[in-house]
Amino acid sequence: MALEVQREGKHVFVGRNERGADVRLGRKGQEGVFSPAELLQIAAAGCAAVTAEELITRRVGEDSKFRVGVTADRREDAWELDAVHVAFDVDVAALDADQREALAGAVDRAIERLCTVSRTLKKGIPVTESFPTA
Repeated sequence: MALEVQREGKHVFVGRNERGADVRLGRKGQEGVFSPAELLQIAAAGCAAVTAEELITRRVGEDSKFRVGVTADRREDAWELDAVHVAFDVDVAALDADQREALAGAVDRAIERLCTVSRTLKKGIPVTESFPTA
């Protein structure tokens, strides 16, 4: 199976992986679901969070909580996003200015080097579809 998306009802789908996780998706504005464009943004923020987690917890504290917000630029009536903006919200008050600067640089470098989602979005890749014809 790997990954799949299955229709559950009008404008409601469920994405699943082999490990038993699922996510509800559908059209923008539909209650209780993420839109595909929202999932793309969540993927970028999630990848950044997962990539930076150890760098942050090592310097700020093992039990530190942090948030990664994400927004996107989209022209009115456009069917694509023009940019995705990921922003970390981390309490770095215990760090001095040099430590904060060093941590920010380390996080940026790690995401640039290791975050599959951000790297793929920046690169731009072909997407193919197939549909049964027989």
